[in-house]
Amino acid sequence: MTNSFTEIKLFQVKPDKTEQFEAMAERMSADQAKWDGCISIKYLKRFYTIDGIELGTPPRELTKVVKCVKYYSWWEFDTKENYGKAIKQFFDCYMKDLQKLLISPFDINIGYSL
Repeated sequence: MTNSFTEIKLFQVKPDKTEQFEAMAERMSADQAKWDGCISIKYLKRFYTIDGIELGTPPRELTKVVKCVKYYSWWEFDTKENYGKAIKQFFDCYMKDLQKLLISPFDINIGYSL
């Protein structure tokens, strides 16, 4: 099998908007999974850190929000052409509502998985 075309997004969500973002992420992922060429879509909320811990011990749970709550998405496709069509759909469907929940535009990293 060839490597999938993959996108990783970082969402920096306003602390008072996490419930709305998580509800929206459920709707987005259900739609995204149906779009042509999608292999998988997953969302992750950053709950833990390895800062200041001894290696080999469990990660430390985050206890306070400093500026934002970080979420990531991992979206895999069979081809970059299908990704191109899907990202247009994503922007058309969700960008306006997403912008209200974020402290800054989300960061997108794309390429082929290794």
